[in-house]
Amino acid sequence: MAAEVAAPQKRFYRQRAHANPLADRGLRHPPRPQDMDWAELFPDFFPPAAPPGQPPPRVEFADLGCGYGGLLVALSPLFPGSLMLGLELRAKVAAFAGQRLRALRAARPGAFGNVAVLRGNAMKHLPHFFCKGQRPKHKWRIISPALLAQYGYVLRPGGLVYTVTDVPELHEWMVTHFGEHPLFEAVPPEELEADPVAALLATATEEGRKVQRAGRPVFPAVFRRCQDPDPGGAL
Repeated sequence: MAAEVAAPQKRFYRQRAHANPLADRGLRHPPRPQDMDWAELFPDFFPPAAPPGQPPPRVEFADLGCGYGGLLVALSPLFPGSLMLGLELRAKVAAFAGQRLRALRAARPGAFGNVAVLRGNAMKHLPHFFCKGQRPKHKWRIISPALLAQYGYVLRPGGLVYTVTDVPELHEWMVTHFGEHPLFEAVPPEELEADPVAALLATATEEGRKVQRAGRPVFPAVFRRCQDPDPGGAL
């Protein structure tokens, strides 16, 4: 019989909405992606008696700045065979998301084992966790010209970046910088009509539901990782 795990209560995990990503907080991260012990986070996907020669599973979904983990919880049953990792800089918020997952797993044995949350700084340590071209799907809230090259590095060609905000100026900022980068192209809205991830962007997170209750519009945008430029092509 599985032990009962109490669901976390937000009043014990309150924290400022933003944290300084440039501050050195002594966060732990692997020296290289191959040094990361994914079996510790996803034990159900790393059985001790795995067939020899079978490549280990890799994280395919990443939510950078995952907050309380709402989007990951919503995506988990839709893609039960895909590993999903949330990175959250704020200590109390990351602790809430971790406790939330533990409570869900205890309440539904066998479910949510494909999701994990770590306290981490994606702006500084993203290449320490993920190999080149590792992931096909991501939701990012951290966009800057300097970081787009890192995102292009860890995304495989054809991989998707999902963004959503209720701030029009931020939306325009993200659309402009992705549009100007040679490794990304905008995905037309008609291509996203059957995309379950796109359908959840505005409603699965606590922040999104708060915006909905306030009656404010949200501005989603999705971008596709292009093929690498031909090194022998014309400049």
